[in-house]
Amino acid sequence: MTMTVAIVGRPNVGKSTLFNRLVGKRLALVDDRPGVTRDRREGDARLGHLSFRIIDTAGLEEAKAESLEGRMRAQTEAAIADADVLLFMIDAKAGITPSDRSFGELARRSGKHTILVANKAEAKGSESGTLDAYALGLGEPVELSAEHGDGMGDLLRALALCVPDEGDEEEESEAGRRIRVAVLGRPNAGKSTLINALLGEDRLLTGPEAGITRDSIAVDVERHGVELRVFDTAGMRKRARIDDKLEKLSVADGLRAARFAEVVIVLMDATHPFEEQDLRIADLVEREGRAVVLAISKSDLVKDQQGFVTRMREEADDRLSQVKGAPVVLVSGLTGEGLDRLVRAVQQAHEVWNRRVATNPLNRWLIETTDQHPPPAVSGRRIKLRYITQPKARPPSFVLFCSRADALPESYVRYLVNNLRASFDLPGVPIRLTLREKDNPYAEKD
Repeated sequence: MTMTVAIVGRPNVGKSTLFNRLVGKRLALVDDRPGVTRDRREGDARLGHLSFRIIDTAGLEEAKAESLEGRMRAQTEAAIADADVLLFMIDAKAGITPSDRSFGELARRSGKHTILVANKAEAKGSESGTLDAYALGLGEPVELSAEHGDGMGDLLRALALCVPDEGDEEEESEAGRRIRVAVLGRPNAGKSTLINALLGEDRLLTGPEAGITRDSIAVDVERHGVELRVFDTAGMRKRARIDDKLEKLSVADGLRAARFAEVVIVLMDATHPFEEQDLRIADLVEREGRAVVLAISKSDLVKDQQGFVTRMREEADDRLSQVKGAPVVLVSGLTGEGLDRLVRAVQQAHEVWNRRVATNPLNRWLIETTDQHPPPAVSGRRIKLRYITQPKARPPSFVLFCSRADALPESYVRYLVNNLRASFDLPGVPIRLTLREKDNPYAEKD
C-alpha cells in the first residue's frame, strides 16, 4: 500500500514549493502572496528510494466554517484525515507564530505521525526560528530549503522511519548523487563552450554571437571519478540593459539554476576579468549561500599564465572578500586546458561547503581569538562572547551566544568570520554567523 503524506502549515511557509520539488514538476502555483493554494492538490512523489502519494494543502487559518478560508481549512483537515504522515511546515526565517502553535496542536490531536519541517533554513537568521521550533513539542525539526533543495537527505531519513522495510536502500541512493553545478557569467564568456569541452562533445549550441543560450540546460558530466550535473545558463547583463521579455525570462531561469546548485562556477573572460557585472554575479552567489569557484576562460589568449593567475587570485581576495580564498582556475574550452583542475576545484569547494566543525574546537578557538582581540566595550560595558556552535552546514553556519548582540560592531563580526575562515580552512564559501543573546534568568517575566 502506498504511503500518503500531507504537507500542512500556515500560509506562505513554502508548502507548494516543497510539493513541486517532490513531484518533480511545477504543478502547484507558487507566489509570495499567501493564500494562492486553495484546494488539495495530489501528486506522485519520489524522494531517494521512496515513492509515495503527496498532498499539497491550503494554509491553515482560523476562520468561520461558511467563509472561503473556512472551506479551505475543511479541505486541509480532510487531507490530514486521509494522510498516513504529516509534514508540518514552519518558516524558520520568520520564527514560530501563534498560528504555528495552534495548528501544531491540531497536528498532535490527529494522532498521525508528524515530521516537523523548518523551511527556508538557508536564510540568515533562520537558526533562531529552528531552535524555537522545539517548543511545538513535535520533536527535532528537519532543516531544509524547499527552494534550493538543501536538507532533502535529512527529510528522506525522517520519512524512511515510517517505512522501515524500504530503508536499506537509502545509503546506496545517497552515495550515487551528483554534485549540482551551475555555470554563470556575462554573455559570450564561453560557458557553453566550456561545458562542451567537459563533455567531450558538441552538446550545447555555441557561436560568436552573444546570447545564444536561453534555457538552463542540465547535462551529466563524469571526469576522473567525479560525477557532476552541470547547468548551462544564459549570459547575465546589467539589469538596466535588459528590455526584452525573453531575455528577462532566460536570466530568471539562470538565477533559478544557481539557487538549485551546490557549487557555482563564475566564468570570466580573460581579456576583461573582474568587471563590475562579474562582481555582481559572484556577490549574488554568495548571498544565495552557494560555494564559489572562479574560472577565467580563454586561457589560450594569456601569455604569462602563472603570473596572470597569481594576479587574479590577489584581485579576487581583494574584491571578493566575502568568499575569500575561492579557487581561481584558468581554463580554455577551445583547447581543453585546465578542465581537470576545474573539476578538482569544484569537488573541493563542495567538500568545504558541507564541512562541519565540532563544538569543542570551536569554543577553544573562541577563547583564543577573544584573548588576542577582545570585543570592544560599548557605552562603558564589555560585551561577553559566551559560546559558539555550528548547527548546520551548506553553507557553514554558526551561532554565537553573547550578551548585547545588537551592540557588537559589524567590524568585529567580520573579524570573527575572517578568523573562522582562516582557522578552520573554509575558503571560497559563504560563512553565516548569527548572534544570539541568552535569556536573562533575572528578567521580569509576564
